[in-house]
Amino acid sequence: MTANTTTSIYPSRHRNVRQISAKELRSAFAIAVLSLLISALFPRLAKAFEIKVGVVQRFGDEPGDTLTLEPANSDALTIRYLGGDGTPQTQQLPKLKLEVVPQPLDRSVLDERVVLSTHRSYENAEQNAKEWRDRGIEVEIAQPSDIWEVWAKREVYRTPLLRRLLIENLEKQGYDIAYLQNQVLDRQLQAGWVAGGFRYNRDEMEIQSSGTVRVIDGDTSHTYAGTLRLQPNAYGSYTLVNDVSIETYLRGVVPHEIGPNAPYAAVEAQAIIARTYAVRNLHRFAIDNYQICADTHCQVYWGLDNTVDKADRAIAATAGQILTYNNEPIDALYSSTTGGVTAPFEDVWHGESRPYLTAVVDSVNRVWDLAAKPLNDDANLKAFMALDDGFNESEWNTFRWKEATSLEEMTEFLKRYYRRNNREINFSAIQKVEVVERSRSGRILKMTITTDRGVVEIPNDEIRNAFYPPISTLFYLEPIYEEKGDSKTLWGYNFIGGGFGHGVGLSQTGAYHLADEGKSSKEILEFYYPGTALKSLDELFDR
Repeated sequence: MTANTTTSIYPSRHRNVRQISAKELRSAFAIAVLSLLISALFPRLAKAFEIKVGVVQRFGDEPGDTLTLEPANSDALTIRYLGGDGTPQTQQLPKLKLEVVPQPLDRSVLDERVVLSTHRSYENAEQNAKEWRDRGIEVEIAQPSDIWEVWAKREVYRTPLLRRLLIENLEKQGYDIAYLQNQVLDRQLQAGWVAGGFRYNRDEMEIQSSGTVRVIDGDTSHTYAGTLRLQPNAYGSYTLVNDVSIETYLRGVVPHEIGPNAPYAAVEAQAIIARTYAVRNLHRFAIDNYQICADTHCQVYWGLDNTVDKADRAIAATAGQILTYNNEPIDALYSSTTGGVTAPFEDVWHGESRPYLTAVVDSVNRVWDLAAKPLNDDANLKAFMALDDGFNESEWNTFRWKEATSLEEMTEFLKRYYRRNNREINFSAIQKVEVVERSRSGRILKMTITTDRGVVEIPNDEIRNAFYPPISTLFYLEPIYEEKGDSKTLWGYNFIGGGFGHGVGLSQTGAYHLADEGKSSKEILEFYYPGTALKSLDELFDR
């Protein structure tokens, strides 16, 4: 959910983080007892709120892909699948190595779809899907790579003729962004494993053990509770799905999102928000027959490796609690660092505003009056960005940042952005970049890029995909000139900004400070999501 990083999922401070105390380490027994009590008090929660997490999303995309599964604390794996005659079959194996190999087809087939739009974020894809449905076009949301796509629904537009008629009709109406994505296949990927000298080819299987299962994927490995299932996805490859209770799922999310050394109240707030986020987003991967992913496009989920006692205690203490608005789970967005002011939903993505996702100055002090000095004014913005003290995030290295980029580098980034979005590249060089629209929270709503072939626009959230820097959309540009004799030419720009990530909702770094100041998890959530209320899943489930 937080912005991608190259080293650590959770934020780090300049100063040393607080270490886990001996008292917290001794709490393991208390946690176990509390978990048993919760299981007794909320038996329906564990049953009703099991979720399906895609832990390996596109297995087989790369040649030679393998997955090794082994029991982490038992003697054998149990593999269930259907035999050739359709009857259920079971194998007991000490280890399972899954491989995907290409198999020739009896005849070539056309693999084709209409891609209506591409997006950096699910939020924009979801809004765009709604707009297509409002025009009478049935759609589905896909994620064939790290880019989200809105497809014309394949069941509806199931023939080449229907797909081409759709493209033609859209072009007549002035919609020129839709395109056909197709390839002729003479082979397909087939998953399977070898046991007893025989290869078993199966598209679907279920893997369990009496304990947990370790999944080794290249250089990474994670250990999962619950059940694992291999199943086909919409892209010709496979997904390994973990069916797991939501409370166990959180054990693999919370410490990796907020950090193992976060103050306890911040961890409780993260547990509630992560639970809310999962409940609100269980529809994301309907096209692939699971519910939520395991990376920063959703929430980081690393199974039961490196669980943390403090996080376990916070999950148990808040079991079943989610944050609501009008008795519905909120859109529980959060990010690493806001840069001093949170962003309303509509400042970053398209779609209706959320009353609880507003612009909040990220400080317990009166360091800035946003009503009197809105940040869509350039002078106000630069004065705000010059402040580096008095905010909840002031001690963090992503609170303020500055980085220079040449026009040549920006050109290469923009070309890469267009290639990833399957759009035509018809320019050779960027000549100038301008911010033309900014929100009251300081976020850029629109940039224009003047190239040697004309002017293009990049909106809000897409800016972070089109260029690097920035790492947020809270920034301004400072031109850098190269002097040659009596003349000077534009070399590039300094990106001067604040924050890391989209900046909507809770700031994880800000939550650290609020917890250190003695705020409870409830008070932290009220600060970042005004007007919301805590409810239990049981309470909502019974309505």
